[in-house]
Amino acid sequence: MSRTLPELPESLPTESRQRNLASIPKSSAASQLWNAWLLRIFLIVAFCGITVSLAPFGLHRWAAAGAGFAFSLAIAAGEYRLRNSSAAALLGGVMGGLCGALAALLVAILIFGTSAPEPTKSFLAYAALLAFGYVGIMLGSQKAIFFKPESLQGILRPHVAPYSPHEDGKLLDTSVLIDGRIAEICEAHFLDGPLLVPQFVLHELQMIADSADSMRRQRGRRGLEVLQRIQKMQTIEVRILDDNPNSSNEVDRKLVELALRLRAKIVTNDFNLNKVASVQGISVLNVNLLANAVRPAFLPGEGMRVFILREGKEVNQGVAYLEDGTMVVVDGARRLINKTVDILVTSVHQTPAGKMIFGRLDDHSTETPIPPGKQSSPAGRTSRHNFPESNE
Repeated sequence: MSRTLPELPESLPTESRQRNLASIPKSSAASQLWNAWLLRIFLIVAFCGITVSLAPFGLHRWAAAGAGFAFSLAIAAGEYRLRNSSAAALLGGVMGGLCGALAALLVAILIFGTSAPEPTKSFLAYAALLAFGYVGIMLGSQKAIFFKPESLQGILRPHVAPYSPHEDGKLLDTSVLIDGRIAEICEAHFLDGPLLVPQFVLHELQMIADSADSMRRQRGRRGLEVLQRIQKMQTIEVRILDDNPNSSNEVDRKLVELALRLRAKIVTNDFNLNKVASVQGISVLNVNLLANAVRPAFLPGEGMRVFILREGKEVNQGVAYLEDGTMVVVDGARRLINKTVDILVTSVHQTPAGKMIFGRLDDHSTETPIPPGKQSSPAGRTSRHNFPESNE
C-alpha cells in the first residue's frame, strides 16, 4: 500500500506576506489604544458615580457629578503627561516626592508644637506639605539623569566577586614535584580541580635538571618525570600557566602573588612557603602534613613486628624503622640487630621531625633471623600479648 504526502498550499506572494507582517504591530498598537481609552472612560464613570453617591462638600447631584468629572479629567491629563516621561524621571520624581513629604511631616511636628492659633498652624502645615512635595518632585525628576537604576543591585544584593577560571585550581610548587608523592595522591583521587603549573616552576625544574651536581640533576629530572606522569592521567587536568609576576625573581613570592590573583590553593612541601601563604590567607595543601595524618596510629600496649636495623644511643637499645620512616626505639634489642622481633609499644612521642615510637621486647615472641643482603623488613601489627581481652 503506497502512501502519498498531501499537497501543500501554494505560498502567498512576497508582497502580500510583507503587508501581513507589517499589519501586526499596527493592530497591536490599536488594541492597546482602545484598552487605554476604555480604562479612562471607566475612571470617569467611577468618579462621577462616587461623587454623586457621597455628595462631598454638600454638593448636589449634578454639581457632584461635574466635580467628579473634572477630577477624573485632571487625573487622566496627568497620566497622559507622565506616560511620555522616562522611567528614571518617574522614579526620581517618586523618590523626591517621598523625601519632600517626610520633610514636611517633620516641619508640621514643629509647627503644631508652637502657640500659634489653630488656623495658622493648619495653613503652615498644608503649605509645607505642598511646598516640600513640589520641590521634591521637581528636583527628583530633573536630577534623575544622574541616577542609575543598576546601582540598586549593590543595595538589594551583596557584591559577588567575579569568577576566576582557575579559582578551584591548585598551584604546584617545585618541591612537591621533586618529592613525587603528588602522583600517588592524584591516582588515589585525593585532589580535585585542575592542577596549575606556572612557567617559572617549569623553568626552575629545568635549571635543577641541568645542574652540574649529579644529585640535583637527578632530583630535577625526577620532578619533570612526575609532572609528565600526572599529565598522562585521564582523571586529572594539568594546565601550564604563562603568568609570570615581575615583582620578584623568587619562585615562592611569585607563587604567593599568583595564588592571590587567581584565588587558587598552593600544594607544597616547603615549610616556610606554607607559613608565608597561610599568613596571607591562602589555602595550602602540604603533602607532609597529609602523610603524617594518614600514618597508622599505635597505642601503648599494642604489638608490632619490626626489623632491628642498628643499635640505639642508650645501653641495650635497638632501632628499627617502619615503612613510612617512623623511628622505633626498642629497649633490650641491641643484641638482636639484623633480626625481626615482636615488640609491645610502651609510648609514642611527637617531635618536630616526626613521630617516635618506644617499645620493649615481647617475652612470648620468637626471633627471626634475616637472610644476608636483606636490609629491611616491612613492619606489621601483631596481636597484643599479656593484655587480657575486655569483658565489656
